[in-house]
Amino acid sequence: MIAAPSGEVTLLDAVRIALAEEMERDGRVVLMGEDIGVYGGAFKASAGLLERFGPKRVIDTPVVEEAIVGAAIGASLRGLRPVVEMQFFDFASRAFDMITNFAAKHRYRTGLGVPIVVRGPSGGGVQAGPFHSQSPEGYFARTPGLAVVVPSTAQDARGLLKAAIRDDDPVLFLEHKLLYRRAKGTLPEGDGIVPIGKAAVRREGRDLTIVTWGAMVPLALDGAAELAREGVEAEVIDLRTLLPMDEGTVLESVRKTSKALVLHEESRTLGVGAEAAALLAEKAFEWLDAPVVRVTAPDTPVPFAPALEAAYLPGPATLLAAARKLAAY
Repeated sequence: MIAAPSGEVTLLDAVRIALAEEMERDGRVVLMGEDIGVYGGAFKASAGLLERFGPKRVIDTPVVEEAIVGAAIGASLRGLRPVVEMQFFDFASRAFDMITNFAAKHRYRTGLGVPIVVRGPSGGGVQAGPFHSQSPEGYFARTPGLAVVVPSTAQDARGLLKAAIRDDDPVLFLEHKLLYRRAKGTLPEGDGIVPIGKAAVRREGRDLTIVTWGAMVPLALDGAAELAREGVEAEVIDLRTLLPMDEGTVLESVRKTSKALVLHEESRTLGVGAEAAALLAEKAFEWLDAPVVRVTAPDTPVPFAPALEAAYLPGPATLLAAARKLAAY
């Protein structure tokens, strides 16, 4: 086991550390993707791994996402445990068929799992335009057979990625690019595995529950701190895993607070937040003292212009206005 570095690391560092640790632990783990070898990845998540593990385990691929995932599925069925990088997770749509119709259904069809991880940067906030800023988790989170994971901290990025690599079924692992160098933390000693399917209570409260994930977690925590100064104590739930969703933690929180706000960056209609709201309507109705509120991006492509993107993304003013209204209901 590689000793975890002392001191603070970024979420991007944590991803690289997890990859290195799992490659060191298990010789079956291989990396595949565009520019991940010599270049070290578009965001440098694999920097140094080619030199350390060699070209048979850090494999630069053509720019054909469907072929990359298809090759990874085949390699997994021959005993390897591939980790595929999407240079931007927007382009997982190019491999949608392979992910949803082959990887996700393979255990159901044959009894054999497909132990692959498809990981990469997602989300907006860096003025990358409509093709490099999407939050596509909702496209995949309705597909039986997949796990969909979105870490918000460095500790979770390492621990959840290690759990994903060890999983015997396909896992999609979305890393918000805005958090790559902004989310920092100290890594625990040892494996630091974080179980897939378990949410985290980031802040305890009594007056309302904010359910969120990814880059919206820091926004929710900042909003909760502001609300606390006004006498409103908000509980913040970081789902971490969107599929399977940790219903128990969400329901337990809402039974306590009786009010729920779902906050997410993906567009509003049929987002994962809609599933969370449906869960609460179905299983927490008798505890709710107000309608479930959603604070989301609108149903438009992600704008490129900085001012338009700032207006598109959920921000402090939008969140606080909705939370205050909910608290006063």
